[in-house]
Amino acid sequence: MSDEVKMALDEAQDGMAKAIAHLEFELNKIRAGKASPMMLDSVKVDYYGAMTPLKNVANVNTPDPRTITVQAWEKHMLEPICRAIIEANLGLNPQNNGDIVIINVPMLTEERRRDLSKKAHAEGETARVAIRSSRKDALDFIKQAQKDGLPEDEAKTGETKVQELTDKFNRKVDEVLAAKDRDIMTI
Repeated sequence: MSDEVKMALDEAQDGMAKAIAHLEFELNKIRAGKASPMMLDSVKVDYYGAMTPLKNVANVNTPDPRTITVQAWEKHMLEPICRAIIEANLGLNPQNNGDIVIINVPMLTEERRRDLSKKAHAEGETARVAIRSSRKDALDFIKQAQKDGLPEDEAKTGETKVQELTDKFNRKVDEVLAAKDRDIMTI
């Protein structure tokens, strides 16, 4: 296999792997009825005038499957943390008891589970679009290399390998989505 084809395959694989990693990151934000510290990853707190990620100003734990606790490193930050969680529009209701912020994660209704499943599948489609984009870039690179003198049989081999890689990563998207669907739909 020529260097051009190897380079195109490496670039495609890198782009596709990033799409899968991004999909997994986004799916971790979708709660499935169980409390998880990652549910608050998108929350930003006003910390002395700077919007700071919650995990940089507090310790976030899950003492049980239905509760998240947020232990602020500075007591005066409890109120801004509560406000930030509410403003993040996560559907959570934080309660400040003076020492920590307690968040009870409500049970999901069947309708809400379906909505979350749709959201997960939309993220999956975004990942598939990124994978197709990586495939297109690799195929364009191989076609350009063919114009610059790459033998036709090498180009065809490269195109076949790129398609195999695309199929492999699309199957991975399906596996990740199926696992998240099971997680969401399990009561």
